[in-house]
Amino acid sequence: MKVLFIEPPKEIWFVMGDYLSPPLGIIQLAAYLERAIEDIEIEVLDCNAQQIDWEGMEKRIAALNPDIVASSALATCNAYVVARTLETAKRVNPNILTVAGGQHFTSTAQESLETYPEIDTIVRGEGEETLTELVRRVSEGVGNVKEMTKRFAYIRGLSFRHDGRIFHNPPRPLIENLETLPYPGYHFVKDLMQKYHFAAMAGREVPHALIEGSRGCFHNCTFCSQRRYWQGILRAKSPKRIADEMEFCYREYGSRFIWLTDDNFVFGKRAEELADEIIRRGISDELMWFTQARCDDLVKSEALLPKLRKSGLMWVLLGAENPRQSTLDAFNKGITSQDTIEAVKALKKNDIFAHTMFIIGEREDTAESIANLRGFVNDLDPDMAIFAILTPFPGTDLFEKAKNNGWIEDFNWSHYDMIHAIMPTKTLSRRDLQEELYLCYRDFFGSWGRRLRGLFSMNQLVRRIYWYMAFRGIIRRLRDLV
Repeated sequence: MKVLFIEPPKEIWFVMGDYLSPPLGIIQLAAYLERAIEDIEIEVLDCNAQQIDWEGMEKRIAALNPDIVASSALATCNAYVVARTLETAKRVNPNILTVAGGQHFTSTAQESLETYPEIDTIVRGEGEETLTELVRRVSEGVGNVKEMTKRFAYIRGLSFRHDGRIFHNPPRPLIENLETLPYPGYHFVKDLMQKYHFAAMAGREVPHALIEGSRGCFHNCTFCSQRRYWQGILRAKSPKRIADEMEFCYREYGSRFIWLTDDNFVFGKRAEELADEIIRRGISDELMWFTQARCDDLVKSEALLPKLRKSGLMWVLLGAENPRQSTLDAFNKGITSQDTIEAVKALKKNDIFAHTMFIIGEREDTAESIANLRGFVNDLDPDMAIFAILTPFPGTDLFEKAKNNGWIEDFNWSHYDMIHAIMPTKTLSRRDLQEELYLCYRDFFGSWGRRLRGLFSMNQLVRRIYWYMAFRGIIRRLRDLV
């Protein structure tokens, strides 16, 4: 039995500049599958890291001759490239069983199976156990796809097509203890580890790894696709286990920049214990780690920031979203603009890069309210601000509301990248919103005072990002979208 996981050729989200991250989702699945099933051959094909184009990918599939090809779309904007990947596999050999997964296909299982005949099965939600059971069923007797799908009726969490009909098996319960999972399968991409980087954050020469400290979030933001995918439940690994994985990547693969991928890094005792673990292992002087957090959580735990900084936490992305309280309430965000102000001050005070994200395009937004947002950001003066257009991702409360009300004007999934306007507001057209997004970036990064402060900042990360941004042409590319 041979399983091929594919990270397809795809465009990088240019707003964050030059970066290439390891395909965490598929190497986690590959590691679980490897441990669970004996005598299985597993290959991971990372087309971007290996600089393989579509033609080259087709040749690799033919050469490897897999029984199963799996690919996933964490982001909706990559749904089409996953479908094209599985279509390519079917062109090589119609008897290859194709598997799609991830948040987008979980939320659109019925539509996707109706639309893409190249997709045989969709693993909905958490994939480790469902995919393993699927592979076991296939290994019972590889034949044509029609014969294989007869064996899929009792696999929880699976959607599939059989005899022209689409079936959705009951959902699978979440894994109770994440520490029963193996380490991510970085050995499947070990020859590529020097290629993974995040130039703006750490430089192109610093090896980059991803580590998952938790899954899910108990907050209920209306725009977040993570909430329904993880069933609104937060499950966390222990600080020791997270530090174990960090040290493993540090010592085995030379990783010096680690992105802790938690949807919402939870401060408090757990964060302090993680800092203690990292410091105790003697790796904090060479390690830089990054995570994302809520403004209110960070403010409540400000006293922990010096120790976290000592452990290597040098960059935090804050979900500030918007300064207008009515917008925050519409998002069900549960924070205030004052939380954002205090969080940015706390990070700067502790020499931690304060990266904020803001959203425009809420239904009540106007040109005036977005101008006020720009003024707020200028006064806030974070180290970096990223602006996004409110996007109704499938699987969110926002998507259901927007679809039911007829607000969505663009169903081209490749545009669901937070820089294309998908729906208007009451007073602004989609074109207006594209113009407003450009103005947000121009206002922030186009300020000569901010540029000069950034280029000559005492903080090396601030200096790096501003020198980097000065030559990337990001504002021009955003202007081209209008």
